[in-house]
Amino acid sequence: MSTGTPDAARPGGPEPGSPELEGLLRELAPRIVGPLVRRYGAFDLCEDAAQEALLAAATQWPVDGVPDQPLNWLITVASRRRIELLRSEAARRKREETVAATEPTDPAPAPQTDDTLTLLFLCCHPALTPPSQIALTLRAVGGLTTAEIARAFLVPEATIGQRISRAKASIKAGGATFRMPPPDELGPRLAAVLHVLYLIFNEGYTASSGESLHRVELSTEAIRLTRQLHEQLPAEGEVSGLLALMLLTDARRPARTAPSGALVPLPEQDRSRWHRASIAEGTELITRTLRTAPIGPYQLQAAIAAVHAEALDPADTDWRQILVLYELLETLSPGPIVTLNRIVAVAMVHGPRTGLDRLDRAAEDPALANHYRTTAVRAHLLELAGDAEAARTAYEQAARQTQSFPERQYLTARAAAL
Repeated sequence: MSTGTPDAARPGGPEPGSPELEGLLRELAPRIVGPLVRRYGAFDLCEDAAQEALLAAATQWPVDGVPDQPLNWLITVASRRRIELLRSEAARRKREETVAATEPTDPAPAPQTDDTLTLLFLCCHPALTPPSQIALTLRAVGGLTTAEIARAFLVPEATIGQRISRAKASIKAGGATFRMPPPDELGPRLAAVLHVLYLIFNEGYTASSGESLHRVELSTEAIRLTRQLHEQLPAEGEVSGLLALMLLTDARRPARTAPSGALVPLPEQDRSRWHRASIAEGTELITRTLRTAPIGPYQLQAAIAAVHAEALDPADTDWRQILVLYELLETLSPGPIVTLNRIVAVAMVHGPRTGLDRLDRAAEDPALANHYRTTAVRAHLLELAGDAEAARTAYEQAARQTQSFPERQYLTARAAAL
């Protein structure tokens, strides 16, 4: 594709694929699509044009240098490509005259408005499935390529491509417009946005399958996007809660794996390796938010993470406070993982046998009955109760159930140690 030279460039550009270049392009990615959609409509074609502009920048900037106005450069290149696509579409419908009239003689300057929030709401449209929302958000807002998303989720590139194509087709068919939802829809739509960002972070922090425990590119991207959301909605308690939760959780990442790549559980981690700046930021944020905003599930999870972060030694953990927080969380947002975590807190406060009794009742839920985490919690509580043989059997069973190689390593090692 011929892009021309829409803007003066500084010689001596960044190295191809360098973190500086990737970071700049991902920061600018959501600011390309918005102006195009506002001018031309048709989100699907505008998103394709933006991706081609990003690809052109990734190829040309390392050679020619980063333009003085990189966003203008990207919007200009994307506009030209969008017009090419529009022309091609119009030619089939014999509307060349209309298309010719839309071509700008001079590229419009980059808008001062940041469309990131509007774009997030569009990518998390309720007509889309969660996998499609995640894929579209990472591509249109996060600036990741289809190949990068596929590698992160360990699925074929064609699968991610199909998800993105179906998502854009669904948005087009549903007649969704590029605007903020009306006030009566804002709450549910914001909840969907937060859920997608939460899922992206969790998949990066504890990969559901594969050789690596972490996929740092996903957790880092989730934190970056949540920061942007928080900048635009600083008074939304659950946005602040989610950002605090991510910061406090990600702070433990340096200590979560051994040199071999094996999982190191929370009680055994070297807490001197935790990232103290992230803990300080997350703790300050959740403390301030709990004072000023209605309490929500993300805030409670962040508060639990903050209590763990306060304990410089595992023995100093305030499990009674954690149990109270989990009881509140289960009331506000019940779910199988919340139930398991609450049972662990019960065991730490009232003893492992009490925890095992609660686990037996909870395992009657089909969502927990055959989940490897249920078996792993049972093994842990049996070990605390002194039943080494039963704990070993449960650890072995949990290792067979998980698809994560680092978790399987850890569970197998626990069984061998017993």
